Amino acid sequence: MKLFSRNKQSQLTDELPQDLKDLQELVRDLPEHHRETIQPKLERVVEFTRRRRRILNFIQEALGQLRLDMKYLMFDLDATRRERDELKNTLEGGE
Repeated sequence: MKLFSRNKQSQLTDELPQDLKDLQELVRDLPEHHRETIQPKLERVVEFTRRRRRILNFIQEALGQLRLDMKYLMFDLDATRRERDELKNTLEGGE
């Protein structure tokens, strides 16, 4: 199931904004001498947009993992404190 969500996620991050798709279509319709000038720059913009989305997605995943790790750490800390308090009570009661 993780593989499926990764593939779907990859498709979402590679999806371009509609404005950029529209611009690509407009550039395709330009006369060749104009298109040759604009096309390389447009391709760079498209690549930067995809890269930025991949980076954003990676950061969001990392933050989600960090939140989960923090929840585990807080749970562990609470359990450790409870164990410490129980042991302290047992030792004080035994004296």
